[in-house]
Amino acid sequence: MKDVQIKIEILNIKPHTEIKGKIQVNYPGRYDGIVVNTQILNSNQIIVYKSYNGKSISQNLSQLFISKNDMPQNIVEFTAMIEFEPNHSHDVKFRVSIIQEHKEIESDIVFAKLMP
Repeated sequence: MKDVQIKIEILNIKPHTEIKGKIQVNYPGRYDGIVVNTQILNSNQIIVYKSYNGKSISQNLSQLFISKNDMPQNIVEFTAMIEFEPNHSHDVKFRVSIIQEHKEIESDIVFAKLMP
């Protein structure tokens, strides 16, 4: 089992549709939290995070830090959205990293496809 794992519910993403993801941390050591980064490849557009573990996010965040204290049972469920209309399809990279004292300890990546 990986120390950290990210899963996206639907890997074919459409604009203005809620993206649901889940992160499981199995890391046995100390850590401060996790960071989720997303990149729409060959684009300067961003994904905006909307919520995690049922808590709404009021700011437009393109990078999400979640403290270990906000992760009961070391699990995070999040939602995000792509708010632009692409002209063609793009690969989308979701990357989660475990952070301890400002250093990355472990990470996991999953790819999805943004469809026009």
